[in-house]
Amino acid sequence: MSKQEAVIRVDGLTMAYGRYVVQRDLTFAVNCRDIFIIMGGSGCGKSTLLRHMIGFNAPAAGTVRYGEESLWEASAADQQRILARTGVLFQKGALWSSMTLAENVAFPLQERTTLPPREIARIASLKLALVGLAGFEAYYPAEISGGMQKRAALARAIALDPEILFFDEPSAGLDPITSRLLDDLILELRDSLGATIVIVTHEIASIFAIGNNSVFLDAESKTMIAGGDPNHLL
Repeated sequence: MSKQEAVIRVDGLTMAYGRYVVQRDLTFAVNCRDIFIIMGGSGCGKSTLLRHMIGFNAPAAGTVRYGEESLWEASAADQQRILARTGVLFQKGALWSSMTLAENVAFPLQERTTLPPREIARIASLKLALVGLAGFEAYYPAEISGGMQKRAALARAIALDPEILFFDEPSAGLDPITSRLLDDLILELRDSLGATIVIVTHEIASIFAIGNNSVFLDAESKTMIAGGDPNHLL
């Protein structure tokens, strides 16, 4: 797939909770190997848009396409197949507190593959090493810092080598130095995995440091008012 080929197309998307419209008429494309930023003010619907793109919330109107396949017109089985290409880092990490870091990373491998336990453990250790957590396999989430928890959640998100990664506010609650280190890690993963990355964030420094494509959601007009390279928009 060429770098400029769209891996996700959103066309005429309207998001609503009952009669309350969150955003309407959203149309944009996420290209191969983009670091695509979903940005806008607090409460404008950034995370809601992400949930529509990963199959959690059904749109009131419009389509989300992965390649030529419409996510919300597909059967449940086809939706699972389409979304198997993706990995998600949730806003607060969403690590299971009763599991070690290695067990957290191993979970999607146990659920979606038939690999033997020894191979799953090896892959879990490798993914933790990729995010700078080698040697922390036996630690529980409560025993490490917030920044380390985010990296552990990122290791789980890349456990199955996804083509597309979704991050919901990855820098939320982190200090500026840890946030910058996480930005650097995201760039490294994009380059090493060849992945396309979609990020919800309000962190201005991160937007201009790593984003090359974007959509800007406006809470007042309830639609997108800009799109493209954030540095050009500036």
